Amino acid sequence: MPLTEVSPGVNRLPRGGYLVPTSVGYIQFGAPPETIKDTMVLPQAVPKIFVLPGELFHVEKGISVAELEFPIYYNHFLKQRKTYILCTEEQKEQLQVVLQESVFGPENIDLRSEYPQGELAPGFPNMRAEMGYFRENRQLKDLVSFAIFKNDKIRINSVVVQRKAGEGFEVYEEDKLIASVPWTIEYHIQYDIGERPHEPFNPPELGITCLGPSHGFDPHDNTSGFILWINKHGIMVDPPVNSTEWLRDSNVNPKWIRHVILTHCHADHDAGTFQKILEEGMVTIHTTETIMDSFIRKYHAMTKIPKIRLYELFAFNPVQVDTSIYIEGAEFLFHYALHSIPSLGFRFHFRNQSFLYTSDHLNHPVTLEKMNEKGIFPPGRFEFLMNFPWHYKIIYHEAGIPPLHTPVSYLASLPEAVQKRITVYHIAKKDFLKDSSLSLAKFGIENTLYPEIDPPRFPKAYQILDILSSIDLFSDFPIHKAKEFLSIVEEKQFPRGEFIIRKGDPGEEFFIIASGNIRVEGTASGVVKSFGNFEYFGEASLISGEPRSANVIAETDVVALTIAKDRFLNFIRGTNLEQTFKQLASVRESNSWLVLSQSQDFSGMTSMQKTQLESLLTPIERMKGETLVAQCQPAPAAFIIESGKIALYKENTQIKILETGDFVGEIFSIQKETPAPFSAVVLEDARLFQIQPADLTRFIRKNPGIYMRLMTATAELLN
Repeated sequence: MPLTEVSPGVNRLPRGGYLVPTSVGYIQFGAPPETIKDTMVLPQAVPKIFVLPGELFHVEKGISVAELEFPIYYNHFLKQRKTYILCTEEQKEQLQVVLQESVFGPENIDLRSEYPQGELAPGFPNMRAEMGYFRENRQLKDLVSFAIFKNDKIRINSVVVQRKAGEGFEVYEEDKLIASVPWTIEYHIQYDIGERPHEPFNPPELGITCLGPSHGFDPHDNTSGFILWINKHGIMVDPPVNSTEWLRDSNVNPKWIRHVILTHCHADHDAGTFQKILEEGMVTIHTTETIMDSFIRKYHAMTKIPKIRLYELFAFNPVQVDTSIYIEGAEFLFHYALHSIPSLGFRFHFRNQSFLYTSDHLNHPVTLEKMNEKGIFPPGRFEFLMNFPWHYKIIYHEAGIPPLHTPVSYLASLPEAVQKRITVYHIAKKDFLKDSSLSLAKFGIENTLYPEIDPPRFPKAYQILDILSSIDLFSDFPIHKAKEFLSIVEEKQFPRGEFIIRKGDPGEEFFIIASGNIRVEGTASGVVKSFGNFEYFGEASLISGEPRSANVIAETDVVALTIAKDRFLNFIRGTNLEQTFKQLASVRESNSWLVLSQSQDFSGMTSMQKTQLESLLTPIERMKGETLVAQCQPAPAAFIIESGKIALYKENTQIKILETGDFVGEIFSIQKETPAPFSAVVLEDARLFQIQPADLTRFIRKNPGIYMRLMTATAELLN
């Protein structure tokens, strides 16, 4: 894709960031993930000079916009030159932490707690020695040179870069202005979508979907990563950047995916992990404490979010090596691969199938023997690495450039029967050996592999209970209520275009979407809503006794679980759901959906998140002059403005006026019940949605992306 000139002398890279040609070569401003794939094909190739943007992390996208790991590799290993980074002193400290973790790995390593028998465990590695072998006495200063802005200027020969905080950058050549670069670095998603299915993707009992077959230096293909589908739910493995957008565009509901396996902290393996964390719902990340600590240090440095806050954004399941854990019903075993930084491989058994994933791993017996001769491996570790378990039925094996990766020629030298079980990933198409019996990973939902699998026990009951547990309102129900649910629910199918509910009809059923998408139209507010898997509708008229207030139409073929009115009312009677549904019905008579959809703080929410938040809202009215929140006192509640204006004051100085859709509150003080950092006063009569602190805290903990947006909005407000 060609460069776009956005102003004289300034070219925008397709994936984001800006390039300015100068007498000292290209100078790149900002580096979102994979921009190296844009610059590798240019006449002067990858720049050696980079200017860091004002903010290193793009909160809305959940990515670093200073992803320099691959340009540094390229310049050092392929061009034998340093990468020069122009930045502030604070940014230097941030980036040094990021690069330490990515390029060289953790400074301090103690794996004893990650093995059941500690360092006495068979196969316990000398990780420091392994990392040192690949590092070859290199230090960060051998790869990178930092230049610090002094009086907001840096001179490189005849070129001067001037930093104008909050405004942009200016580039001078021989004292003449040649380019003005924007302050904010945007990120433009670039990925091959494959073929979009007409119907929403229905996950299999067992399947593998390739998110990317290649590596970070391949400009023609997506970077490696994949999804394991087990028991109709997804486990993302090292999701590449853009994975969340690709899933939506491929008609794959992200709610199917509850887990991420993070194998290591190289940019091509962890960039998409943080994106998934910020998506709808909380995910569980499975990795070792060593790798998680590295991940947290890296993203703490980039985002400046306290480490304890980062841990609140996801559920962490610390795995032990060769100790069984169960994910979606499959038995997983993890091991440390051989790589330049700590890297996990794993295998799992599920019914009659077995699967092995290497992660980035140097699997080359000749090299292993040389390393062993140098004393790199304890005896058990060497035996483990040499005795690779080729007997697994499905093997996903990386390949790439030595010394960090397995030569594809070695994989092609294995017995043909073994080759036929191997799918190779992390390799460009041009480097794959087509005359072998190996298979090359194929990107796209249409290329999902469906290995043969024995049928499940009690499939229908499992499916129904899984749907029940996936809905926030029902997830904590006791077993006796789950049994009752099984006895009263029915399954119905609706073809695309069919009316499921007609406006004005009496309410007779409650609906939960098992698969497919529906559209709600004809509401009093005129808002059209779309719902998908694990969302529900039809409860309002059952509770109020009023006729249906909108039409509900099947946008795709739909399978729904239904409960008849009398059974539904009896099912929720005496539970918290009874009051929750009544409150939700009351709120929906207002403009809550429209307000949330147009809010700068909440417009990015999914329909399920909007419904969850609506169930927590209480409509109230407040008169001009009333104080909602008093500075230095705990906030009684948080608020979203339906109409009217609210003024915020800090130490009697007005700092902002909030209007329709704006959030009134400071997320940290509400969450911790500490004094508010500002006052909120009604500037003109207002209609508000009130949220109790405990309800808001539960909501944001289950929705990390919203948590991050509210944290960022507050930080910008107070700064």
